[in-house]
Amino acid sequence: MKLLGRVHGNLVHSRRVDRLCRHLESLIPEGSKVLDVGCGDGMLAGLIKELRPDIEIQGIDIMVREKTQIPVKKFDGSVIPFENQSFDVVMFVDVLHHTENPMVLLKEAVRVTRNFVVIKDHTDEGFLSNATLRFMDWVGNKPHGVVLPYNYWREIQWKQAFQNLQMEILDWRNNLGLYPYFADLFFGRNLHLVTKLKVR
Repeated sequence: MKLLGRVHGNLVHSRRVDRLCRHLESLIPEGSKVLDVGCGDGMLAGLIKELRPDIEIQGIDIMVREKTQIPVKKFDGSVIPFENQSFDVVMFVDVLHHTENPMVLLKEAVRVTRNFVVIKDHTDEGFLSNATLRFMDWVGNKPHGVVLPYNYWREIQWKQAFQNLQMEILDWRNNLGLYPYFADLFFGRNLHLVTKLKVR
């Protein structure tokens, strides 16, 4: 487990974070007020803020770390502790598959955003997809005590949820290039999703 953790940290983590930052910041409109739900220590949001000093980012998480890269407020994992339409963008980065029912937080996102929801998560599509996602989740999160319900949705489930919540898909990306070439052949594929949604 420790060896896998070191390999993941040395070969995967920094590239993944850099690529994710580039994808996500490109989807945030200029001057936006952003809420990062399940932000952890705010590292990713802090890096996005470095690339985009024009935006403001607030985080919420079920556990507030001692040191964070952005302001972080505690929440119960279900109800976002802000008024209706408090933000221009609500962002989820690899959070929804850690919940028992992603619709709970998606509905809350629709409530507190004025305009957009940006999501990075997974799609459970193709041969051995579920097993691969479980393995990645276990390696990346088990050492940190993160809850792992392995709740991955297929593409059709994501799109049905968005339709039910009256969100329009403005951008949909599966080929994110998060890993080095040979690793990406197995761990990339169409297992990852970044999407930007307009709340109607």
